[in-house]
Amino acid sequence: MIFDILVSSYPLFLKATLLTLKLTVVALLLGCCVGLVVAFFRISHLKLLNYIAHIYITVIRGMPLIVQIAILYFGISSMITLSQFWAGAIALAIHNGAYIAEVFRGAIQSIDRGQMEAARSLGMPYPLAMRRIVLPQAFRIAIPALGNQFIIALKDSSLVAYVGMPELWGIGLSTAASNYRQLETYIVVGLYYLAMVLLFTFFVNKLEAKLSTSRKK
Repeated sequence: MIFDILVSSYPLFLKATLLTLKLTVVALLLGCCVGLVVAFFRISHLKLLNYIAHIYITVIRGMPLIVQIAILYFGISSMITLSQFWAGAIALAIHNGAYIAEVFRGAIQSIDRGQMEAARSLGMPYPLAMRRIVLPQAFRIAIPALGNQFIIALKDSSLVAYVGMPELWGIGLSTAASNYRQLETYIVVGLYYLAMVLLFTFFVNKLEAKLSTSRKK
């Protein structure tokens, strides 16, 4: 039964899987940009920026993702006409940005302050020292946590189906409703998600190993 669904619905599920991957990648790229900015706010000596970042992280981490997606989706759509893809990607980016911000903040603060002080004593401006000295090391430290967050984001992208996005879970719901074989269909959807998670994990582990080897050299 499961094999029959795998074969008969292969083109539909494959297209939905590619859309899910595209949605996740775009959301994570935007989320990394948001997270890096918020991380700088968190480590800033300006209390206003620190307060804004703290409120943002507290609100996002304290609300269910499905509620955030609904609020952001209908809120954005009421002001700007966006496709379901971009509305969903922005909602996921804002959500993941709060978690990525804490990852970046912890990684940046783990770098020995003496390196920044040494760079500044040589006449290097703070932004340049941050970009050339601190951030490359912080990114290496953040890779394992970022990899975990990316996998979580991939699975969380399924919630966008509830605002009409035809990604993998959305297609799974519509397929199960039409063939009346819910259990088998959901197992097939789960296998697709498992394959994507294993693929993400493989690449993250490869990247970690490569960075670890280059650091030893």
